[in-house]
Amino acid sequence: MAATQSPSLLELQSYLIPGLPSSVYYIPAFLPPATCDVLLDTILATPSPRWTNLSRRRLLSLPSPLTGKSRDTLVSSAPLPAYLTDEILPNFQTLGIFNYSPHGAPNHVLVNEYLPGQGIMPHEDGPAYHPVTATVSLGSSTVLDIYSKAGSESDGSERRHWRVLQEPGSLLVTMADSYTETLHGIAETWVDEDLREETVSNWGLLGSRDEFRQGCNSRNPRVSLTYRDVKKVVWVGGRAKNNILGNR
Repeated sequence: MAATQSPSLLELQSYLIPGLPSSVYYIPAFLPPATCDVLLDTILATPSPRWTNLSRRRLLSLPSPLTGKSRDTLVSSAPLPAYLTDEILPNFQTLGIFNYSPHGAPNHVLVNEYLPGQGIMPHEDGPAYHPVTATVSLGSSTVLDIYSKAGSESDGSERRHWRVLQEPGSLLVTMADSYTETLHGIAETWVDEDLREETVSNWGLLGSRDEFRQGCNSRNPRVSLTYRDVKKVVWVGGRAKNNILGNR
């Protein structure tokens, strides 16, 4: 007999994006606009020296960057800051997103800031994390391109491609085959084009489809919060007692 799913996981199923490898979920309006504004203001007030500046974006790795030869270990003396947990992690718990991860909750957040025209090459998150990713979008909409690993130009086969439109305040959850068998990236463009039901995998789940009826999205500055559970953790000065909601 198949195991019975918990009510929280059953609720998450209603946000499943059809047609993608299992399992990708999209929740529009995961956070209300007022909460998004406060989060965004807090993040952008972070002093410049704390940001890591890359050629195509800048980022914060919280509570600290991963270390070790394979960059697979989180060494930290503190949990995630309260502004990244208080309004978000209780909702993750309700949905059961990290129920089966090693620590039962995310312990690392990668904060990426994208200005119009900036993006990131297709990539995978890798084995340092439990295979679940939860990304909150702030500030602007953007298109995430997802590619199957199978198929390439070298052997003449076609690599499958899907597009997911991420709105401000939305949550995108990736797990199972979609975590391990796909790549994801964001094109370096000022305007996302050809947006319609036939080309956007989560069109039926969007919160504001009318905003994209013209088939395009002009990008504004955007910040993404990517929550993950790092498998290997070393707590300096002793293990954190309350990893889910943070010690404050």
